Amino acid sequence: MYKKSKYGIVALLVVIGVLLWWRSSGVSVDFAASKAKVPSHQTWDALLQQHVDDQGAVDYKGFLQDSTRLQTYLKTLSDHPPAEDWTRAERLAYWINAYNAFTVQLIVQHYPLKSIQELHPKPYIPMVNSVWHRKFFQIGGQPMTLNAIEHKILRVKFDEPRIHFAIVCASASCPQLLNRAYLPDQLDNQLDSQTRAFLADSKRNRIQADQLELSRIFSWFRGDFTKKGTLQAFINQYTDVEVDKNAKISFLKYDWSLNE
Repeated sequence: MYKKSKYGIVALLVVIGVLLWWRSSGVSVDFAASKAKVPSHQTWDALLQQHVDDQGAVDYKGFLQDSTRLQTYLKTLSDHPPAEDWTRAERLAYWINAYNAFTVQLIVQHYPLKSIQELHPKPYIPMVNSVWHRKFFQIGGQPMTLNAIEHKILRVKFDEPRIHFAIVCASASCPQLLNRAYLPDQLDNQLDSQTRAFLADSKRNRIQADQLELSRIFSWFRGDFTKKGTLQAFINQYTDVEVDKNAKISFLKYDWSLNE
């Protein structure tokens, strides 16, 4: 009797937590606008080339000094939400660039700091009340969060697991921030290249035929990578190592220090 009651309470708390997470993760993300102009990502592209090196290290001091140009680009994103008649690539590139650009803005607003986790509100409740739930920007006049972009838009509306190697949450164990903007006509090649680079980076993944020591990204979002097969099969698409279907899998510690 006690065990059943105990497990029932736990299950109820989990359900409540998920509902709170869903409600706090952002507002509606369905934008009805049509015939809207696709914004240029040229300014963001130039900023990235200037303030991010080939290893993905970010010069946040440089972004801070260049804050006027950054704000100009962010306003362009805010004022031009994706429309129904945009192509899939146009919408996907928009949301990836938006996630990365607003993350950079968030760090710049509070710089210097050692980790994005310093910006968690207090009390901090994982999956419910985190830095990624902060409504510090708008898209199309609606309050928006990084959490909503990732979990309500990118993961739900596009069914594209490679986005996990393109969006960067300002941390050392994240994928390297690409020092170019994501562009619709280059998007597939960019996502493919980022996935291959992430898997080949021994600081983030260690790939052997019979053993995989992987980033915790593959643990947190395993379901995104295994919709069409096993995790080993997904990795085999993007690495030169021929991974055995029964290769053992473990996950590396995640480094949340700032990616500068």
